[in-house]
This record gives sequence, C-alpha cells and structure tokens, in this order.
Amino acid sequence: MKALFPYIFCLISSLCFSQQTEEFRSIKGYYNQHRSMLGKEFKKKFDAEADNFHKASIKLDYMLFMQKMDSIENIALIGALLKTKNLEDLGNLNLIKNNAPVQAPVAASVVIDKAADYPGGMNELRKEVAELFYLEGVYSDIKTVKANVAFIVEKDGSITNVEAQGDNFTFNRQAEIALYSVTQKFTPAIINGGPVRYRFRLPLTMNIED
Repeated sequence: MKALFPYIFCLISSLCFSQQTEEFRSIKGYYNQHRSMLGKEFKKKFDAEADNFHKASIKLDYMLFMQKMDSIENIALIGALLKTKNLEDLGNLNLIKNNAPVQAPVAASVVIDKAADYPGGMNELRKEVAELFYLEGVYSDIKTVKANVAFIVEKDGSITNVEAQGDNFTFNRQAEIALYSVTQKFTPAIINGGPVRYRFRLPLTMNIED
C-alpha cells in the first residue's frame, strides 16, 4: 500500500500563467464526469443481475475499467504538465528577450503583512494534494520516496512554476501534477497593503508498503 504524507513550509518568490492550472482542472472534471456516468451504467447492470457469480464479475469489470480510466487520465495530465512547463519556460525567455521588468522575489528579511494561504488553511491543501496524487503512477524500488516541491503563488492567487526535486522522477512528476490540479486559488501574500508573489515549499513523503 502506498501512503502519501505532505508537510507544508513557506519560503519566498517568478511569473504568471494563471490560466494553465485551468487545463488540469478541466481534465480532472472531464474524467470525473465520465466516471460518474459509467458508474451509473455499471450499477444498473449490477442491480439487474440476479446471479451472485455474475454480480461479482460485473464488479470486477467495473474496478478494472476504472483503473484503466485512471491510467488514461494520468497520460492526459502528463501531457498538460509538459505543455504548461514549456509555456512557462517560453514566457520566461520572452521576458528576458524583451528586457521586461520582473518583480523581484520577496526577501526573507521583508516583513510580510499577510502570508499567502489556501482556502481552509494548510491542512486543507495537504488533504487535497494527497487526494489528487496518483500513487499508481509512482515506480520505486525503495519503500520511502521524498521530494521537495516549490511553487509560486502569484498576485492573483494562482499557482505557477511548480518544481519538484527528488531522486524519483515519477514521484516528482505526480507531485507537480497534483499541485497544478488543486481546485481553488490561494489568497495572495500582502506587503504594504498590496499583493505580492510568494514562494511555498512543500516537502512530500510517500511510504510504499507491500
């Protein structure tokens, strides 16, 4: 069994593509809608069947079908992740090319009036990341896998520039997808009465048990 334990720490600071997270939410919504419709169809078939052996077969078919659906959804999310990272990299390059001003990162010594926060607090963010994390997409020969996930909360509360650093590439990738997929925006950090860009660090640990 795989178990995910997220721990949140805030730090400080880079660029804005708030619409990108909408693609992850759209993919999640699309597949959740189809799961719901298929679930209803399987339930009709299950309820109409009188034979217990055939009921068990229908239940197994449903579970296998949903596992395939999860895998297909993950492929779509990986595509969205690659697209998002490419667009963010291109945006950074364009700023450099055009000598456009970039807001300096919030320094650790700066007094922050209000730190960025997720609706419901950090415990809600931890819970949602764990629920969104696709554990079957992680492949590891060791029982404990870790990564530090850095991301930026923009002035409008959106998440950008998610970057997971750890020894396991598949774990890093799923961590980044989970962060981009959170359902709500943050309330931005405030300095001198105005919103500023703010960097979070989210250490993640997954225990894989046989």
